[in-house]
Amino acid sequence: MANHIVKVSPLDGLAKPAGSNVSLEERRFLGKVTLRGNPENKDFLSKVKDVLGVDLPLTPLTYVAGGAYTVHWVGPDEWMIHTQEDGEHALVLALREALEGIHSQVVDVSDYYVVMRLSGPAAREVLAKGSPLDFHPRAFRAGMVSGTRYANATIQISQLDDQPSYDVQVRWSFAEYLWNYFVEAAREFG
Repeated sequence: MANHIVKVSPLDGLAKPAGSNVSLEERRFLGKVTLRGNPENKDFLSKVKDVLGVDLPLTPLTYVAGGAYTVHWVGPDEWMIHTQEDGEHALVLALREALEGIHSQVVDVSDYYVVMRLSGPAAREVLAKGSPLDFHPRAFRAGMVSGTRYANATIQISQLDDQPSYDVQVRWSFAEYLWNYFVEAAREFG
């Protein structure tokens, strides 16, 4: 008998927001890899670009997307890389090989996080209901990423465009809680 692996998400079977002003969906099984290294080391930057095909974002609170990867600035020497489903293993191997001998760290954290996409005309208002982050367009706009809290969950949030659309990354253990909070917060915007 052949082994058949079934992937399961903590969000499987949960209700979505009613109405058309807020859309919520899971970005199922994205690969997620953390990268740490010295951004002042030109060899480090060059080797990472050779693997990813894009420069690491060095400006705080920004991200870059290109090809198969989206790279989020997390801190002065840390980045979170999202890749397509099942792409994390190859990415980890490629980065470790390219960075051999260069002080760095590459870790697959795919099983630790879930990413949700919140979008629609009222998405900004839904986020403002549970987070201290200022989501006004003058303070947080497309191309920006930030770590913050939403209700009792620690999240990383990226604004993708001016619709607005957001990718929200949260630990698996808080995924159902956050999803249900978003659904409830969106109710008034039906």
